[in-house]
Amino acid sequence: MDCMLTTASFCTIPSAPLQFSSKIPSIQYPIKSYTSRSKSQIRRCYFSAMAVPVNKDLVQSKTPFSDSQSQSASNRKKVMIIGGDGYCGWATVLHLSNKNYQVAIVDNLVRRHIDHQLGIDSLTPIASIHDRIRRWKALTGKTIELYVGDICEFDFLSDAFESFQPESVVHFGEQRSAPYSMIDRSRAVYTQHNNVIGTLNVLFAIKEYSEECHLVKLGTMGEYGTPNIDIEEGYITITHNGRTDKLPYPKQASSFYHLSKVHDSHNIAFSCKAWGIRATDLNQGVVYGVMTDETAMHEELSNKLDYDGVFGTALNRFCVQAAVGHPLTIYGKGGQTRGYLDIRDTVQCVELAIANPADQGEFRVFNQFTEQFSVNDLAELVKKAGAKFGLDVQAVSVPNPRVEAEEHYYNAKHTKLIELGLQPHLLSDSLLDSLLNFAIRYKDRVDTTQIMPNVSWKKIRSKITTLQS
Repeated sequence: MDCMLTTASFCTIPSAPLQFSSKIPSIQYPIKSYTSRSKSQIRRCYFSAMAVPVNKDLVQSKTPFSDSQSQSASNRKKVMIIGGDGYCGWATVLHLSNKNYQVAIVDNLVRRHIDHQLGIDSLTPIASIHDRIRRWKALTGKTIELYVGDICEFDFLSDAFESFQPESVVHFGEQRSAPYSMIDRSRAVYTQHNNVIGTLNVLFAIKEYSEECHLVKLGTMGEYGTPNIDIEEGYITITHNGRTDKLPYPKQASSFYHLSKVHDSHNIAFSCKAWGIRATDLNQGVVYGVMTDETAMHEELSNKLDYDGVFGTALNRFCVQAAVGHPLTIYGKGGQTRGYLDIRDTVQCVELAIANPADQGEFRVFNQFTEQFSVNDLAELVKKAGAKFGLDVQAVSVPNPRVEAEEHYYNAKHTKLIELGLQPHLLSDSLLDSLLNFAIRYKDRVDTTQIMPNVSWKKIRSKITTLQS
């Protein structure tokens, strides 16, 4: 394997194949099996690794960089990307590396294990994190450092901070699926523990090891819910009984996942006020697309594209459904309206936030999306795009597994990133055609049993739940 280990730490990784279980070996790592296992069957082995080509000169050297590489790296801004192996994270890693930032990935790779648990897979074939990094190095000559471990383990995170010394931290490293958090009690607990404790650890690591470091945290527009008033960017000015104040915008989260993001926002805001940390909360809308300039360079750099009922997002799911001839699954009345953005705009927004950091002690909030659509709007767009490919795309209303308003007012502000220079990739016919063509290309990889939703907000159980195909 083309990587050199730089430090060592521990997280819980099962030595047996990954399955569900009635026993959770570690709250930090939700790997389970159908039968309980003794502690002797579990080995503890998380580590941090620096992925660089291994050659004779490198192995004999005390440092993984040559003198010229070290000098060049010293002039580049150092950005740690937590969750850099994920959908938004991987695209951001390559984008920033291509922009000549010195990038390090921190990831426990748990999402790959969760896919294995649930029996789901990306539409696109995904290379291992080591192969991804090796390929990027071969194509560009740029090195991406890799620290494999769990940020819920503070000793590991401390080692990573001391080793890399980031100037900015981009935090994607959270369980990101609302349906996953609503499967059963154990997933709800895992989601909140992983997300809230992980973010707390990041805040303490910044305070302890890198006080000037700027935290760029991925939030969600789902924190706001669907209020019957305009959604502002993080704060709202209220006049009450003759007095006026600027207050955090009210939160109306709609799942245990969204609630974890609300808790994160409160903890970050408090840390900025108490410790002087600088932070930007990117309340992101629903992301669609799969390709960026960098991921298109080689198949081993491909990003994942989820289409299942647990991790798949609306437009991506609809395009895959259309490609395989499955009716588009509209939840309920289909009037649910949200903010959407292209994956290429996600990486652009993160870069803008890094290049224009918050002030010391400032907690700022950007609403990160470019357009608003209802589910019905998206279905109509996919129908029209499918017709160009000779596809007879149909849509069907299915019982809504979520607890949410299906028809509502929705008008969210999103001007701050535009003011910083965001140049949006709007959902044009050509972009939708490209996404649908991509889905058609890989349609033989689709498991149609994973398309329909099978997680119910109202039927969540306290006992471990096995999802049925």
